[in-house]
Order: sequence, then structure tokens, then C-alpha cells
Amino acid sequence: FRVTPLGVIAVEQKHLESEYGEAPARRAIAQLSERRLLKVEFISSEPAARTKQRKMVRLLTASPDDRETQPKPRPAQNRVLLELETNGGELPLTDLLAGAKTGAATVQALEERKLVETFWGESRRNPLAGMDEGAIPKFTLSAEQTAALAAIEKPMQAGAYQTFLLHGVTGSGKTEVYLRAMRDALDLGKTAMMLVPEIALTPVFSRRLRSRFGDDVAIFHSSLSIGERFDEWNRLRRGQARVVIGTRSAVFAPVKNLGLLVVDEEHETSYRQHESPYYHARDTAIVRAREANAVVVLGSATPSLESYANAKSGKYGYLQLPHRVGKRPLAQAEVVDLREAFAVEGKPVIMAPELLEAIADTQARGEQSIILLNRRGFSSFVLCRTCGESIHCANCDITLTYHKADNSLLCHYCNFRRPTPQVCPACQGKYIYYVGEGTEQIEDLLREKFPAMRIARLDRDTAARKHGFEQVISAFGRGELDMLVGTQMLAKGHDYPNVTLVGVISVDAGLGMPDFRASERTFQLLTQVAGRAGRGDRPGRVMVQTYYPEHYVLRHAIAQDFEGFFAEEIRHRKNLGFPPFVSLASILIHHENLAVVMEIANRLKAAFDAANADRSCRILGPAPAPLARLKGEHRMQILIKGRNRVKMRALIDAAVNGPTITASEMRWVNLEIDPVNLM
Repeated sequence: FRVTPLGVIAVEQKHLESEYGEAPARRAIAQLSERRLLKVEFISSEPAARTKQRKMVRLLTASPDDRETQPKPRPAQNRVLLELETNGGELPLTDLLAGAKTGAATVQALEERKLVETFWGESRRNPLAGMDEGAIPKFTLSAEQTAALAAIEKPMQAGAYQTFLLHGVTGSGKTEVYLRAMRDALDLGKTAMMLVPEIALTPVFSRRLRSRFGDDVAIFHSSLSIGERFDEWNRLRRGQARVVIGTRSAVFAPVKNLGLLVVDEEHETSYRQHESPYYHARDTAIVRAREANAVVVLGSATPSLESYANAKSGKYGYLQLPHRVGKRPLAQAEVVDLREAFAVEGKPVIMAPELLEAIADTQARGEQSIILLNRRGFSSFVLCRTCGESIHCANCDITLTYHKADNSLLCHYCNFRRPTPQVCPACQGKYIYYVGEGTEQIEDLLREKFPAMRIARLDRDTAARKHGFEQVISAFGRGELDMLVGTQMLAKGHDYPNVTLVGVISVDAGLGMPDFRASERTFQLLTQVAGRAGRGDRPGRVMVQTYYPEHYVLRHAIAQDFEGFFAEEIRHRKNLGFPPFVSLASILIHHENLAVVMEIANRLKAAFDAANADRSCRILGPAPAPLARLKGEHRMQILIKGRNRVKMRALIDAAVNGPTITASEMRWVNLEIDPVNLM
């Protein structure tokens, strides 16, 4: 397998045939395919990216003194010469003309005087072009930061592999430790890599990295054009960039002599690739670092239970930053009991009076606020009050979400879209009722209640256009907005000193998800978003609305007590037999025909039972997946739990590689080891 500039692990068959001979390559591919060691697929390639050629202008006489003997340049010509001098003596013609505010005739006149020359050359498509890198802030490391940095530097200087868990509360200065460690790696002649979980965070951290390391930084994420990714990939291959930042696919970037690999917010499930090829960027980073004798730093304020357990057992080095920079206090958190608001109003309320009052007070003080609701759209689903029918997706077993902006119903899984009906499709009733709330509705409600407030929404709908994330985040950072309303992408990585209020509309839906990690994810989300408040000189306040204030997750999240949450959650995991006490495998069977799904699932279950003669593993299912129909396919699930990972893998190999399932049927089977999402 090879890693391409687009981050895909694949190789074309014709390349193998030319490398090893047509007949031997085809025989090997057939044998390996039959043994399920590789998968042969017909795919449509993206348009080939290539180096971009542009007309360039180069300054021939760089010194102003050399021009004294020649006729004095005209004002427009002088602007061109100064523009070239300011930008290193070479620029694309279009950029030069725009910067000098002149036409091509001016450059032609200078070329005739042999002061400049024009040529066709390679031009880099820079994804960060035009972005303000900002000044480099001056920080004095705390004693805790200094100790953490020294621990990271020691194996890096020795050229030894080591994984560290950097557990620091929000605002404790983890990013500064990352940047200093990356500088040390570069000073040692090595390269550095930083992974972030969300595209929204790449411009934030890219600016910080560019301010420290200049053009040594390359950026990778899926919002870049093919050409931009191609150029960044080539810069890394050629050694023109020695620092790379990006989302999960950046872990495959072609950096050489790797010294440091940082995985920020290591607990995030977005590091898991849920489509073939399956991988977890955090785990892949650890393997890559081990192969390169490099250092890995896993950073988080709320580590995954697996990583924290590895740190506690000594498998990872444990570095702790228990205090915020400058000894600033954590934001004061409180629960808003929606049951009390319901008793007063006599109906469910979207935003409690206490939260609305806090928003008004924050605005009056000239401070900023963040409102989180981890559900996009306007309403969760549409209901007919005449017959009780709700409108479902044509391809999935879920209701469609109402989006007011384009008056449509949308499936957030397969993107099926249909116009919002005026009458019920089932009974033709005219009483259409919109149930539940999303970020669109919250934005509308707040604009109505606070018309003078400058409000923006940040979710996947508003960020569909290129640089949509960056524009909203930058405007909020400059103080041009008073409030951000959005989903979980607001919860991590952002540092806004003027934010003093964070409101969480509802966490109850997250707690009720049919996944053993639901409690952990809710705790992480609450802790992370609470960390956005009070990062400056003024204290912060966090208000969490819920109908279930007694839940242990909320109790520990409000106290911002990770140790207490870990102790209680790990006890539940142990009693129920879930990771980290067992290894987990998920086998998902999917097909358009339910009978085919059930038939393959039952055969697989029988094969697993036969291979599990010593009962070393526990096999659950087959049963309908929590989302029993998705993207037009029915889905059945088998879970395998094993206390011995080697035995569990041997059981799976014996069942899957046996005669039970044919090669053609394996296309309908998805096998995941250590899944992070069981939906």
C-alpha cells in the first residue's frame, strides 16, 4: 500500500504489474484478496492535481543604488520595483499588478530596461494566503509547563520513542508546551506534526504555528482544494516544510526524520475513520512514532478512559497541568433545572429565564457569550398533529430534520432532502407541528430577544462555504460579534479572553444515546465547552440546562472533577465488561435486502461460535444495529468482547477467513477493532 497526496491508502494495480510483472502481480493480488489481506476496488479517480504554472516577475536590479545611473523610473514603475523588493524579489504577475496598482505595460517597460524579467514558473497554492499570522505573544512558562516540556525533550534528544499523556485543564497552556516542543524538534534537525480533531481548529492553530515557524508549516484537511493539497504534499516531500498540521489524514503526511507528533484533544472520536480504510489517527500516530523513534504527546483536558488508564498503568508517561495559566480560576458552573421552569411556565421552555438574564447581563458588560446546542437545523423532526405521523428519510430509519433557511427537510446521515410539506403526506392533515430545537431555532430566538446583539451561528451548515469557519471565528476573536451559537465545534481549542458566559441548552439527548461511551462523551463536551469561559482577566460562568440534574455525569462535570468521573465511570465499565477492561470488535453486516443481511449474520455468528470453543470471548448478537437502516441498507451487528486481544483476533481470523463467507459476500461486512461508535 502507498499513501497518496490525498491521504488514501491505495495503489493502482497497473503500477504493481509494471513493478513485478503482469502475471505474478495478478496471481499475488488474487491470492491476497482471497485471504482478505487486501481489497480490490474499482474507484473513480479525482482529477489529477499538477503543479500550477503562472507568469512570474523577478527583480534583476535589487539595489536602489544600481538604478541611480539609469533614467528615473516613473511612479508606477517605482511601485512595481518596491513591491518586488518588499516580497523577496519575485512575485506572480497578477499579484504584483494588484499590489502595485498598475497594469502589465508598466512591467513590460521595466523588462525592456532590463530591471525585471518575466518567466513561467511554479506557483504555490497557499491555503493560508491572506490570513493574518499575528504577533508572537511572549509567554513565561509556569513550573508545571517547564517540567512537562523537560520530560518531552529528554527522549526526543535521545532519539527514543515515548508516548506521553499531557493532561491539562482548559486554559492551562498545553498549546505553548506543544509549540516549544516542536521548536526543540526543529532545532534537533527533526520534523514535527500536529493533529487536531476539527477542520475548525486548523486555521486557529495554523496561524499560531506560522507565527512561530513561518513558511516551514504545511496544512492538511479536507476543505483544501486538490491543488492546495498537492502543493502542500510536495513541499513536505521536498523538505521545504518541516511542520505539518491537519486533521486525521495528516497523520500520513510524508514528513521525514519525524521527531515529535502531537495529538491535540486526543479523546475526540473524529480521529476515527469510519469508512475503508479504517484507522484511528491517534493510534496510527503512536505506531508511526514508534517506527520513527519519535515522541508522541497526547493532549487533553478530558482524556479518553483508555488513554488515562494507560497513563495510570505506566504504559504512557503522565504529565499534568492542573492549574490555569496565571492561576486564573476555572469558570463557575451551575445546573439550570428545566423541571422548575416547566412548573412555572406550564410548558417546556427552550431557554430558562436564568440563562436569558445571564445573557443580558453579559451583553450589558460588553462581554461575549457562547451558546451550545449539539444539534443543527431548526427542528429535530416534523409531526402531523392529526394522525401522529412523522416524516422519515427515504433511505434511513430516522426522522428528517427541518432546516428553515432553505425550507427543507434533511437527513444528516445520507443528505436526502425534500421540500417541507404544507400538509401531512399520510393523511393530508394541515396541522404540521415542528418538534425539538436546533441551532437555527436558537439563533432566531436569541435575535428576537436581543435585537441589538451581534450573533453568528457556527455549525456544519454555516461552514459549508470555503473559509466559512475562519471568517466567523476571526470575527468573534476581533470582538465584531457578541455571541456565537453552535454545535460541538465551539467546544474545543478556541481561546477568547472576553468570553465570560457559556450556556448549554440541553445535554439530555447525549446522555440517552444507546452507546456505552455516551456518558464519557457528554462529560468531555461539558468540560471542554466550560473551558471557553473565563480565560481572560474576568471570571467565567457556565450554565447547563437539563431535566436530569442528579445524573453523575452532570454532578462531576459541574464540579469539573475528572478524577471523580473517571472513578465512577470506570466502575460501570468494569461491571458491564466494556473497554478498557476488554477488547471490543464490531462486525456490521449491511445490504439492501434484509434477508441477505440476516442470512450472512447468522452464518457469521455460527462461525464465531465454532471458533470460540474455549469460550475465551463473549459473542453478542446478531441484532439490529441502533440505526437499523442507513443509506438504503439494512444493518445487523455482532459484538465480540475478549479479555485477551490476541485470542480475539485469532477467533475473528478463523471465522472470517474460513469457508463460511465468500469473498464476494465480504463486501457487505464491516469489521472494526476498538470501535469508538456503535451506532
